[in-house]
Amino acid sequence: MSARQQVDAERMIAEARKAFFVMFAFVAVVWAVQLANFADDYGLSREYGIVSGDAGSLPHLLSAPFLHWNWAHLESNSGPLFVFGFLAAYRGVAKFLVLSGLVALVSGAAVWLFEDDRVSTVGASGLIFGYFGYVVVRGLFDRHLVDSLIGVVMGASFAYLLTVAVPGTPGVSWLGHLGGLVGGLLGAWLLRDRAPRAAKTPTAGAAPVPAAPSAPAVTDGGGTKGAPPASSGDNPRADLHKELRDLGLM
Repeated sequence: MSARQQVDAERMIAEARKAFFVMFAFVAVVWAVQLANFADDYGLSREYGIVSGDAGSLPHLLSAPFLHWNWAHLESNSGPLFVFGFLAAYRGVAKFLVLSGLVALVSGAAVWLFEDDRVSTVGASGLIFGYFGYVVVRGLFDRHLVDSLIGVVMGASFAYLLTVAVPGTPGVSWLGHLGGLVGGLLGAWLLRDRAPRAAKTPTAGAAPVPAAPSAPAVTDGGGTKGAPPASSGDNPRADLHKELRDLGLM
């Protein structure tokens, strides 16, 4: 492993460690809020939830994901929230925080704009669907092969989640789920890695680089001429190998 690859791997491991503690703290805060909410007979959910068409509840787009209606509601959300949140954050916590705000706003706006019943909607489900959508497509936009593989595995393993992002499940805000999913997909596009991956072309006016002398033909014992061995850059799996080396798996 080269020095640069080692630095990249160490940076990724550091971000993954940070992502773990951020998600642990996030889930801990949600549980602490639930304790206060339970002690107040869920008054926080009634007061700080999203109510369709109510202008006074617009600021609650950012508070609703921290609130739940009962312990079963919270327990069902905690595991997926941690797993998908960690996978969304392990390449960069700062980007993850921007993603979280975007998903919360899009999910909450979908409820505020289109929900028919004037009920208080709360829960971290919108964030979960946003992180899920982000993880599934991030590798395609960033052109990271490892992230693409993670996206395929997560998409195939948890595709059933999409069944509660459509109408028909009583007591579930499918609009919040669908809005969160849209927010996650949008975030994957807006927050994609824009670093150039191809070599830069020479700028105008730059001194020409002399061409390297052509490699001599290679002959085998029988005297047959052939091309020189291909460089590692011609290997179609080179990008995958680099990703694995960055993760310390090679």
